[in-house]
Amino acid sequence: MLTLAHFLTLGALLFSIAVAGIFLNRKNVLILLMCIELMLLAVNMNFVALSRFMGLMDGQVFVFFILTVAAAEAAIGLAILVVLFRNRQSIAVGDLSDLKG
Repeated sequence: MLTLAHFLTLGALLFSIAVAGIFLNRKNVLILLMCIELMLLAVNMNFVALSRFMGLMDGQVFVFFILTVAAAEAAIGLAILVVLFRNRQSIAVGDLSDLKG
């Protein structure tokens, strides 16, 4: 039988992996965006688990708002990456410092 502690531990593990991915990978923008999405999904899993075990719908409703923001963030982030790749022929984070001005 799975308990609340199992879900919260898995969510904390996924969140930690995403944070480690952000700090360890500073060169590829696409992987940075994937790590941010993993962080949001880990938080969503914790919200759903807490909502389920407490018998409330608040956490599950809040997850829909987070998923909406995550979808918008992914669409805008990928659009920026496509424009960056067309202009610079690279998606390296080091090339983003040239865009200051």
